[in-house]
Amino acid sequence: MDLILWRHAEALEMREVQDDLDRALTSKGERQAQRVAGWLNRQLPASTRVMVSPARRAQQTAAALDRKIKTVPALAPDGTVEGLLHATRWPDAREPVLVVGHQPVLGLAAAYLLSGQAQTWAVRKAAVWWLRARERDGVLQVVLHAVVSPELV
Repeated sequence: MDLILWRHAEALEMREVQDDLDRALTSKGERQAQRVAGWLNRQLPASTRVMVSPARRAQQTAAALDRKIKTVPALAPDGTVEGLLHATRWPDAREPVLVVGHQPVLGLAAAYLLSGQAQTWAVRKAAVWWLRARERDGVLQVVLHAVVSPELV
């Protein structure tokens, strides 16, 4: 299974809105989302499921892909690693899953899957971490397939 973690692009600061879920992308964030979406659309299989936080900034980031999306409450800013893994059916999903979400849960999920420990790893705004589960000699392995930031695509 491929699990692709995409942090939302740059958004307005909390002091500029009343509700965290209403924070919209900045102009820079819109450009970041377009750049990374272009790269993702060249890489992702057509069968990829796109799961998105209900937060406006994540919805706007995902909209740059121009693909069918599913809004998943468990991916909201207050979500958990367990909720993310359950929603994506890790590691048993038969198709790749792209998650558009938030820190700190994306960094925590990457750390847990790659190291087996809960650590606070930073995922930059609009960055993608592409993880791949594979079985070798009856043991599940997690491989870091790619890490991409908007400046690199």
